[in-house]
Amino acid sequence: MTSTPRAQDGSRAWASPAMEPTSGWTIAARHVDDPASALLLREYLVDVADRYYQLHEERDSTPEEIEQALAEMPSDDLAPPQGVFLLAHHDGELAGCAGVRLMDGRTAGLKRAAELKRVYVRPAKRGLGGGAALLAAVETAAGELGAERIALDTRLDLVEARALYARHGYREVPPFTKGPYAEVWMAKELG
Repeated sequence: MTSTPRAQDGSRAWASPAMEPTSGWTIAARHVDDPASALLLREYLVDVADRYYQLHEERDSTPEEIEQALAEMPSDDLAPPQGVFLLAHHDGELAGCAGVRLMDGRTAGLKRAAELKRVYVRPAKRGLGGGAALLAAVETAAGELGAERIALDTRLDLVEARALYARHGYREVPPFTKGPYAEVWMAKELG
């Protein structure tokens, strides 16, 4: 297995072979407690929570609901040695994130699997290839963690995310997690 290159600050950096060098996307691992990571994790949660509440209650999420969700769904497992959290920059601007963590091999028989988490591209940067760049980078990171496949769960209303995953080879699989927000399960073989 080849080693992932290091950025100037010593962090690991991934480049998607599918992306042209002029795409303007750079992706590097950061700790989930890094201020930029925390900012994007909060933006991600507000984005998906607002969509959920708009669909079900015709309102946006409240700051209290976001704080509660951050506490109930921590991202601290998206860190070595069992996970990785990636930040994406587009033309030097903070633009998105994604995480991956190794799954318990007993989870629905998904031996040597990793779980894709917290995929988010800022609205102003959507449609510019950031989702594809993040998926390629997170798949590389999952492979480096020893995963042979990557799996995810998502909601039915997140149609853009589901379309992105399908375009990149993810297929629907039987449920392997439980929870109020898990409505669709997808997986992709790596390598």
